[in-house]
Amino acid sequence: QVQLVESGGGWVQPGGPLRLSCPASGLTFGSCAMGWFRRAPGNEREFVAGITWNSYSTYYADSVKGRFTVSRDNAKNTVYLQMNSLKPEDTAVYYCAARFGGILTTTNYNYWGQGTQVTVSS
Repeated sequence: QVQLVESGGGWVQPGGPLRLSCPASGLTFGSCAMGWFRRAPGNEREFVAGITWNSYSTYYADSVKGRFTVSRDNAKNTVYLQMNSLKPEDTAVYYCAARFGGILTTTNYNYWGQGTQVTVSS
């Protein structure tokens, strides 16, 4: 059974940092591209960041470029999302996802986590 379990969400003031983690089990993690998505209230799920299986390539949504960093540790079967300079508009449920093949900015991923809430407010 494949499991992706996000953690690290919570409340943070504008300008602050958070680091999300997503350990994976039940799949060949080192063969998967990993993505981070988010869904704000009333909005559809949107792509945030992605990383190839070997970390050679990363890709970011324009709205987070320069503030968020995606990384992975294949020895720990874990993908991370370091979020800096957070803004209220970053408030959303954040999901990690895995797919066989390259990064996609659409939701066409094979496996999804349950999500973790990130709230940015003063």
